[in-house]
Amino acid sequence: MLQNVIMKIFMLGSGTCVPSLKRSSCSVLIKISQSALLFDFGIGTMRRLLEVGVTIDKLSHIFFSHLHPDHTGELVPFLFATKYPETHRRREPFTIVAADGFVDFHEKLKLAYGEWIELAPGLLKISELGKTGRDHIDCGVFNVDSLPMNHTDMSLAYRITEPGGRSVVYSGDTDLSDNLVTLANGVDLLICESALPDNMKANGHLTPSLAGRIATDAGVKKLVLTHFYPECDGVDIAEECRKTYQGPLVLAEDLMEIDVV
Repeated sequence: MLQNVIMKIFMLGSGTCVPSLKRSSCSVLIKISQSALLFDFGIGTMRRLLEVGVTIDKLSHIFFSHLHPDHTGELVPFLFATKYPETHRRREPFTIVAADGFVDFHEKLKLAYGEWIELAPGLLKISELGKTGRDHIDCGVFNVDSLPMNHTDMSLAYRITEPGGRSVVYSGDTDLSDNLVTLANGVDLLICESALPDNMKANGHLTPSLAGRIATDAGVKKLVLTHFYPECDGVDIAEECRKTYQGPLVLAEDLMEIDVV
């Protein structure tokens, strides 16, 4: 029975805040059996979901790594669209997971947008996680573990594990982090930010070789690099990553599908 659980990754947005015809802002979809888990909700995500055959009413969980606009920019349009009768005719309750402080963020959005993003009672559940230690959530068909990352005071990475033991870690934005090595230990797939080339290291972000170092230290089985600024386009990102990591490597592109086996 456990071997029949389907776990598939869709790289919806592999870019950043910089407008691009090639890359949408940050977003990853993980499908586990009948559950659809969305990680970050950058601008362009709803269209990307349609392009992979998923309507917004099918999202069971939305996880935010942090609250920067390129990770949350389409949350308000999503809430607004969810109110439209045709888009939630069969809508089941869904959960937003984020660091402690998200409820306050959500309340401030409602102050700005009012009834346009107010959902029917019981439709939205918000689960806030700690900003200093490890949290664990048992969601039945999958489990979630989180640890704080080195980016903002609300930055989290998530590890998703399905009943058969297969696992995926989504780093969100982070600089070098022992917590990420801990969370990604032995993981089947690490989806890791690699914002800029090695010679353009920025505070709060990783480069290809630094992401590779984390993957090697954690002993991950496959590494997917994502969250590319345009400066990455003219650089051999894979070659830079190979300085520190020799395992299976994927450079994310929008709409890329990855099976977790």
